Parts: sequence; structure tokens; C-alpha cells
Amino acid sequence: MPLSTNDKTNETAAALVKTLQGAFHTPAGFRPAHARGILINGTFTPTPEASSLSKATHFNQSSTPVTVRFSNSTGLPQIPDNANDANPRGMAVRFNLPQVNGRRQHTDIIAHSTPYFPVRTGEMFLELLGAIGASSDASNPPPSPSPIEVYLGNTPSAKAFVEAPKPTPASFATEKYFGVNAFKLIAAADEGEGGSGKQTFIRYRITPDAGERHLSEEEAKSKDPAFLHNEIQTRLIDGDTASFSVWAQIANDGDTTDDATVRWPEDRELVKLGTVKLDAVVDGDENDEKQRTMIFDPVPRVEGVEPSEDPLIDMRATIYLISGRERRAAGPHH
Repeated sequence: MPLSTNDKTNETAAALVKTLQGAFHTPAGFRPAHARGILINGTFTPTPEASSLSKATHFNQSSTPVTVRFSNSTGLPQIPDNANDANPRGMAVRFNLPQVNGRRQHTDIIAHSTPYFPVRTGEMFLELLGAIGASSDASNPPPSPSPIEVYLGNTPSAKAFVEAPKPTPASFATEKYFGVNAFKLIAAADEGEGGSGKQTFIRYRITPDAGERHLSEEEAKSKDPAFLHNEIQTRLIDGDTASFSVWAQIANDGDTTDDATVRWPEDRELVKLGTVKLDAVVDGDENDEKQRTMIFDPVPRVEGVEPSEDPLIDMRATIYLISGRERRAAGPHH
């Protein structure tokens, strides 16, 4: 996983990592966003429809082992599960593919529990964080309207993200997750034809097979600060439903594919790509250590799935890589 070939992207990504770390006083070895999480092993089983859309290995072989990370928002490693700021939740799925020439291969889906995203570029995200920081400086009370109020007034996508309901789920396994970036699925060519087959722009969507269930604010307040992390472990031990359907929301011609803030209409076709079944939580110390060293990658880097022109994909990949290298250098948590 290399850094971006765009120097400006690398520069902005490094500034974003530093700004997020500063905002949350994130300790070394933790992610500056979605710091608190849990890793679970499972299996992905594709549908026949998946192979008609993409020639990617995980959409064509009978099953693929996956590693799933559920997480809370913010760069606070101890944020309570029942805190409002822990929403939206994150779900990242790593497909552990067969080795090639002795090298491990994987591809990832990264999603969070709202279809909204506040900005379309890394530079705009830096501006957003700057406005938040300037509005929360206790030593220097902000003017009225505050910098963040001005920013949200000028940036409808950020305002929509902030105002969208983000209720606390009853379980990580009763939440719905959205991939906000568009990708291009590439099918195999028909027999006898060279090159690639049809290309389809999609956004991923992940829905809980147990059904969606959220808590009221009162119910959430009454919960234990680790209730989600505990519940998912108990659910797996008890054999309760802990599986998800992975969907492709299919773009129509003319739908925006290079801007994560532009949602597609809900009447767009949804094609089920397969099922992720969670099997077991990665063991305690190994869970923490693997979370520290694991770097998810928003760029697919497999045949059959390509990034769209959305600039956030490269930006996010660079942020994750810079942060991941820092976590690895920091050594194990103590």
C-alpha cells in the first residue's frame, strides 16, 4: 500500500492526521478517528449475481475469510459506547484473499452508519476541523455566529451530515452501514472476447440480517459504557444472528460518482453481493495488537474493482497509511 502519487494529497493527509490527533489528544498507537473498536473473524459468501458484476476473486470463489472491525467515532480510545459522539459507528471488512507468489493479498470495504459525508475533499475536511477548533477554544470565546456556524451555513453537505439522525444501535449487529465512495465493478469478458466485460458504478451498503434496532437516548444512557463491545461477544458465544448482507447500490447513467456528499436516490437498484457471517472475536491481546498494526485500504487494488474519480478515496487511503505507519512505529499498547 503506497502513499499517494500526489504530493498535495500526502501533505493534506498528514495535516489531517495531526489535526485529528490534536483535537482528541489521541495517544500514540491509536487511530485518530474511530480509535475504539473490536476485530472479529468471519466468512463472506457471494451470491451468483456478484460474479455477473465483477471478476474479483472474492465475488467468484465459494467463500472468503474476512476480518471485520466495528468501531466508535472520534479519536478517543475510551469513548463510552453509549456516548452520542460515538456515532456514527464504523464497519470495515477485510477480504483475506489467496496468496500470490507468497504475498498476502486483500481488499477492503469501509463503511459507516450514515449515508452522509460532510465534505468532498480532504482540504474541505481540514477547513471543517479548523472551524470546529476555532469554535471550541475555551481561552478565546468565539464570535457570534461562531466559525463552525459560518462554515455549516456555507457548506450544505456538512450541515446535512451534522443534522442527520445518528441514533445509538442496540448492537453492532443491528446497525446498517454505508460506503459513501463510489467504485467501479468490472465483470469478466464474455467467452471468446478479449479485454474486460461491462462496468458498473456502485456504492456498497451493508444491512444487518438480525434487523435494524436502535436505542432511544434514555435507553442508551442507561447502558454500560462497554455495552456494544460486550454485546457482540456475547451474541457470538450464544449463537445469535451476527451476519450481514452486502449490497451494491447501482448508479444510473448521469449519477454523480466523484463526490461522496451527493447521495443517489433511494429508488436505485440494489443487488445483493453476498453475506458476511461473523464467527468469533479475535482473542484479547491479539485483538488490540492487530488493530494497532492493521491498515485498512479504501483503494480496492484487486482486479474487478476499481476506484471512481472520487478524490476522497486516495485521500482516505493516504490518511490511513500515514496513521497506520505511526501506530506501528509506536509499538504495543501498555
